[in-house]
Amino acid sequence: MPHDHPDHAHDHGLSPSGHPYRADNDGPLTYWQRMEIAVRELLIEKAKITPAEITAQIEAMDARSPANGAAVVARAWCDPAFKARFLADAGAASREMGFDIGPLNLIAVENTEAVHNLIVCTLCSCYPRNLLGLPPDWYKTRQYRSRAVREPRAVLREFGVDLPDSTRIRVHDSTADMRYIVLPARPAGTDKMTEAELASLVSRDAMIGTGLARTP
Repeated sequence: MPHDHPDHAHDHGLSPSGHPYRADNDGPLTYWQRMEIAVRELLIEKAKITPAEITAQIEAMDARSPANGAAVVARAWCDPAFKARFLADAGAASREMGFDIGPLNLIAVENTEAVHNLIVCTLCSCYPRNLLGLPPDWYKTRQYRSRAVREPRAVLREFGVDLPDSTRIRVHDSTADMRYIVLPARPAGTDKMTEAELASLVSRDAMIGTGLARTP
């Protein structure tokens, strides 16, 4: 659910690129990782699924990327009727463009001069993977998950997004039942750009809220 936040200002130890530091992932397997391996090997042994089918699903997920979401955003910028459908039901609008996002309940939130939206999952790493692909590593860190809610304005500054005090920040907490995508504000001076050119201005971070659409 969304939350409105006042300004906060604390140094919070992000890397120079604006992303939280993350320790190397070279420790022992967790309980859940061991469980996944055991279940996968058992399913293969019982001929319930084949290694090729597992590989195909992994490749299908890897093929999904922020470019899919960027195409949807660009269409919303160009087509007011599609934008209305996107804001009313982002999942249906994405499927309308041919993106198979399954039963995902996707909610679009629009950035304006008055409101800036920021997406987080405070419990784990819920993210619109079926449209945008895998989330960035920093999105899953405990530091981002906690500080995005506690001091979103400071976090945004560390990502290079310095908003005026008059802009309200709304933080949306993704869950297993619903995922969010930000419709960033269209940059000025793009009226004559094609839909494909507009899509090139939309970054992954802009659709999470930790960035803005690029200026041409």
